[in-house]
Amino acid sequence: MAELLRSLQDSQLVARFQRRCGLFPALDEGPRENGAGPAQAAARGLAQLPAANGKGDRGPANGLRRIAAPQAYVQKYIVKNYFYYYLFRFSAALGQEVFYITFLPFTHWNIDPYLSRRLIIIWVLVMYIGQVAKDILKWPRPLSPPVVKLEKRVIDEYGMPSTHAMAATAISFTLLISTMDRYQYPFALGLLMAVVFSTLVCLSRLYTGMHTVLDVLGGVLVTAVFIVLTYPAWTLIDRLDSASPLLPVCAIVVSFFLCYNYPASDCYSPTRADTTTILAAGAGVTLGFWVNHFFQLASAPTESLPVVRDIPPLTTDMLVLGLTKFTVGIVLILLVRQLVQNLSLQVLYSWFKVVTRNKEARRRLEIEVPYKFVTYTSVGLCATTFVPMLHRFLGLP
Repeated sequence: MAELLRSLQDSQLVARFQRRCGLFPALDEGPRENGAGPAQAAARGLAQLPAANGKGDRGPANGLRRIAAPQAYVQKYIVKNYFYYYLFRFSAALGQEVFYITFLPFTHWNIDPYLSRRLIIIWVLVMYIGQVAKDILKWPRPLSPPVVKLEKRVIDEYGMPSTHAMAATAISFTLLISTMDRYQYPFALGLLMAVVFSTLVCLSRLYTGMHTVLDVLGGVLVTAVFIVLTYPAWTLIDRLDSASPLLPVCAIVVSFFLCYNYPASDCYSPTRADTTTILAAGAGVTLGFWVNHFFQLASAPTESLPVVRDIPPLTTDMLVLGLTKFTVGIVLILLVRQLVQNLSLQVLYSWFKVVTRNKEARRRLEIEVPYKFVTYTSVGLCATTFVPMLHRFLGLP
């Protein structure tokens, strides 16, 4: 078993997959990427090296160790099969934030608020588990060389488990389970689409060189276990909006506590910021559904239907209406996001006496977590409460 796990974590296995799909490193690639070979162990710390600043030193106030983060660079590569290249780059985008901040609101505004509520809560819980597991396990990403890495933003994060694989599996199979008794469609077709979606995202993590096979399998397995264990409690999610008046307070307080006490990393990575964004959005959505129910601002998403719905055919009018509602909603969300972000940063900069527009200061724990939490809690609340109100005001059913 140990030998099998080592082989699944081997970077050469990822490199061979890339070569079979027509992705090769350029011969004149230049110096090694930071985070390759021995430098990777030095940069990462591998969770086993003692702090360099002495036994009794607790580290900087911002929660980061005094180890410089590796500097990513644009890795040169050669593509010999553009079908796989565009297929897996597109599939990788299906597991990134840009997909979820479009798909989940679109589902809420145009398809079924009941489904969006389930999807968002499950997605938030799964992503939090994955993000924390990365910074606890501290397993490095594949070595480069031999692997070609196509993404820069998350190159400083740890690898195990793959949160892209976790999110794709959670979204696709939660959607399948939640719709099979609610809408009428061939179950085999729904299962096939869920498997294809999650498989493409998982394979894209190997193609882009961001994860080992073990990272991806670990992400899928953790999500499968999570769904099996939590499925009996999914009906509680369906009743969150009618729960105790203390629910929104608990959701905000607990989420902020988890963000502020996120595991410290050896060097700065976007993991803590991403986790704060996810948890804050979940808290905002929970607050929004509760506000809608308490003030009767919208009809509550129904847990059960008198009859199973047929999926309506897609017409031109339906498509135009959906795109119009989506455009109006996204514009309002972007405005709220920008306004709240600017205001929260101004307040925090003034409170901590930081020079305005100091981008490095945004990474400090006491600034990064509060401003992101306030910003994306507002976004979640706006998406579930104020955008539907605007739709009704504009006469968009």
